[in-house]
Amino acid sequence: MEKSIKNKIIFLFGIFLFAFVLILGKALKVQLFDRAELIERSKSQVFREITVYPKRGNIYDRDGNPLAINIQTYSIFTIPKNLKNLKSSLKKLARAVPSITYRELLKKTKGRDRYTWLARKVQLTREQVKQVKEIKGIYIDSVPKRLYPNHEVASQVLGFVGIDNVGLAGMEYLFDKELRGKPKVVKYVKDAKGRPIKFESQDLGPSAKDIHLSIDKELQAAAEKFLKEAIEEHDADGGGFGVMDSMTGEILAVGNYPTFDPNIWRNASGKARKLSFATDPFEPGSTFKTFTVVSAFENKIATADTSFYCERGRLKVDGHIISEAESKKDYEWLTVEEILKYSSNIGTTKLAFDLTFPKLKKTIHKFGFGEKTGVEVPGESRGILTDKENVPPLSLSNISFGQGVATTGVQMLAAYSVIANKGLYIKPTLIKDGNAGIKPRPLITKELAQEAERILIEAVENGTGSRAKVPMFTIAGKTSTAQRVAPEGGYRGYVSGFIGFPANVKRPFVVYAYVDNPKGRYYYGNLVAGPVFRKITEYLLFKNKDFSNLALEDDHNINKMDTVKVKHSSTRVVSRDHVPNFIGLDKRSSMNLAQKMKLKVIHKGIGVVSKQFPSEGSEYEEGQPITLHYNPPSL
Repeated sequence: MEKSIKNKIIFLFGIFLFAFVLILGKALKVQLFDRAELIERSKSQVFREITVYPKRGNIYDRDGNPLAINIQTYSIFTIPKNLKNLKSSLKKLARAVPSITYRELLKKTKGRDRYTWLARKVQLTREQVKQVKEIKGIYIDSVPKRLYPNHEVASQVLGFVGIDNVGLAGMEYLFDKELRGKPKVVKYVKDAKGRPIKFESQDLGPSAKDIHLSIDKELQAAAEKFLKEAIEEHDADGGGFGVMDSMTGEILAVGNYPTFDPNIWRNASGKARKLSFATDPFEPGSTFKTFTVVSAFENKIATADTSFYCERGRLKVDGHIISEAESKKDYEWLTVEEILKYSSNIGTTKLAFDLTFPKLKKTIHKFGFGEKTGVEVPGESRGILTDKENVPPLSLSNISFGQGVATTGVQMLAAYSVIANKGLYIKPTLIKDGNAGIKPRPLITKELAQEAERILIEAVENGTGSRAKVPMFTIAGKTSTAQRVAPEGGYRGYVSGFIGFPANVKRPFVVYAYVDNPKGRYYYGNLVAGPVFRKITEYLLFKNKDFSNLALEDDHNINKMDTVKVKHSSTRVVSRDHVPNFIGLDKRSSMNLAQKMKLKVIHKGIGVVSKQFPSEGSEYEEGQPITLHYNPPSL
């Protein structure tokens, strides 16, 4: 009995062993000998395989306003050789989707046997999708399409995507991996009867992320408008602007003109699609003189009161004549403060000669010139600054007043922000809270920054920057009228610029505006770029409600008032016996002023004061009410 059971076990073991050997042999044959043939056969069943990123992350401005979003569209394709009745199927498709004509479909499929697109990223109704799916041999995929709802606004920052939703420029390119999110592999295979079956793989990566930029959409749109108006007024080739919060490094607005619509980016030139403000360096001109002065102060070569003889407007250096920007100027003795205030090339040259290039270069490097700022812009330029330890006198002269050196707009914003932020440097960023956790680092002393600010205020109040003034605010800034490098070499035309900041606000911001090659009546920075700076600064001050705090300040600061209106208000007179001027104030400022003067006021309407009764300067009787009529401000 035991022997019989043992024989049965041996027999079963032999059967299982034989089966295992057969399976192993088959597996070896499939893996080693038939592998190539089977792979080829498998591929023949797959007639379409793609990697799809179904939903791209959105891009928002700092307040959550959408700048780049997705809309649902559909792509339609076929394999002409698999269609039994090609013309009939194409006619059905043309009836279902009227935006695609039968003639266009015939042209696309003519002479083609393999996979062929019939339409890409078209918007369809549910009924149209249903009709297309019922056409044999015609296939449809849902595909998200990128939409830029604000068209040109911040387009050079945003960039654009290609037909496959892959980022090709700007933020779309730089953060493409984060924005694209989860990929899926989609395969169309044939079953045993040749019918198509769609397979989708599992998610292969992290989910898409939304990005919040530091850009303020409303400010961006306004700044673009102001720049465009100036370029058209002065018949210029283009221009740029930038606004940076000097305490956080966040760029609130930035752009160039001409610009483009990223929804139809193929229609635009390469120049229009670039954020030249960060990628294309240019000679900054007199705005660079500030850093020559700062270097002289830092190295104790001079003080604000140190005087230099300015050669009556002509200085010979290495056989070349250095003259003033305005040839009629024939300055003799100027202090360093006056050199910057009147923008004297000769005075700056003499200051640089006493300073020497090694010391000047050290300061220039410290302010970030010659290096990338690290702002989130693909292709950011480091600018152009010589690597030599020393340079000839003529080169030193040119560099001292902003020629022979090239900077980007972003570099200039970051450098002037050091002065606005009391000597502290923080790198510029286009991402909201992009510098969170990063402390600004001391670059120059607070006292030096305040001295530079004081002289820049003087340059606006009594020097070359008069067109950049914003009434009721103290503006520190500098003009430039730089010679423009011609494409063929040498100089032709000018780049007119102005950079500065309001000095009497709690949160200082720097604004830089320049106009490239103005060909109108004027070309000086004060006349061409100064008004652009003023309009942008004025707009942001009003948007930030910085006007509302001014009525609390001492009487000597309440002397003039203006709003973003075209018609400016008259001089504000503050007297206990007369009615003050309320024109242009918002409601909060009016209440503050009335409280300070112990006046009774009646408010009518919203916005800023456009009319008042009694009028400004009238004798005031105690207890007499003053009626203020408000209207929304206009640009």
